[in-house]
Amino acid sequence: MSTLFEIPLKTLSGEDSNLAPYAGHVLLIVNTASKCGLTPQYEGLEQLYSTYKDRGFDVLGFPANDFAGQEPGTAQEIQKFCTLSYNVTFPMFDKTVVTGAEKSPLYTQLIAAQPVARVADPKFKDNLRGYGLTVNEEPELTWNFEKFLVNRKGEVVARFAPDTLPTDDAVIQAIERELTAQA
Repeated sequence: MSTLFEIPLKTLSGEDSNLAPYAGHVLLIVNTASKCGLTPQYEGLEQLYSTYKDRGFDVLGFPANDFAGQEPGTAQEIQKFCTLSYNVTFPMFDKTVVTGAEKSPLYTQLIAAQPVARVADPKFKDNLRGYGLTVNEEPELTWNFEKFLVNRKGEVVARFAPDTLPTDDAVIQAIERELTAQA
């Protein structure tokens, strides 16, 4: 099995890439969407990135259209939206399948390493169902803006459900713990 850093990826601009440039950093990997009720989390993600990037921390965004078609745009539309609406400066990657049989190798490994997410509100899934939405059960991702924290060694050390805001104390404490840990 390859490490997270070796999995072939594409940037939002279409360039071949992987996570190797981020080896030795603490990463928060997030599946994003532009047309979701949780889309304002981009603001908190950018805040985290701005606060911690000088300490070896990166937020990595992976747009996904897996949940109710909430990321329908092209790469150019996604980039424009993120820049103009939320001034996103953290790295964004190409649209990625994050659930189901066709999920990307990256998300296959993330989920295998952390099959259960920390939930902020136990009623979150019921709230989604209340909107008539189909909700995945773990270990699959529940919805857009699920967050995986990866330590400097490339180990997935935490998973936060979509309802856990990027600025939640649990997320911040986990990031700070990993930033102070030795690689």
